[in-house]
Amino acid sequence: MSIGAFSISLTVKDIHASRAFYEKLGFSVFGGNIDEHWLIMKNDDCIIGLFQGMFEKNMLTFNPGWDSSAQEVNPFKDVRVLQEELREKGIQFLIETDVNTEGPGHFIIEDPDGNPILVDQHR
Repeated sequence: MSIGAFSISLTVKDIHASRAFYEKLGFSVFGGNIDEHWLIMKNDDCIIGLFQGMFEKNMLTFNPGWDSSAQEVNPFKDVRVLQEELREKGIQFLIETDVNTEGPGHFIIEDPDGNPILVDQHR
């Protein structure tokens, strides 16, 4: 089961300090808006999201329908289909997407250790 491009979403205290730190590690800004306190940074195929004041915990993030350069992948499994397949496997959801909609949507689950996993479809 492919659930999309992978990144880690980090909760940060100071978006400017975090940006400077990750730039020293070879990451560059790939997307986001620092004035809104979020950036997506990339180093080769490694992607990290920096989010100040948006999430309580760091999260694993998957984006159905995208590759690691945020380019569309076709075909892909819609977030609603993924949600139902995981539900059939007994996965519990913290946040669900409305199955009666189309296009962008997301859900959040947790692994057995309480690590949040965001599946976030943008298309």
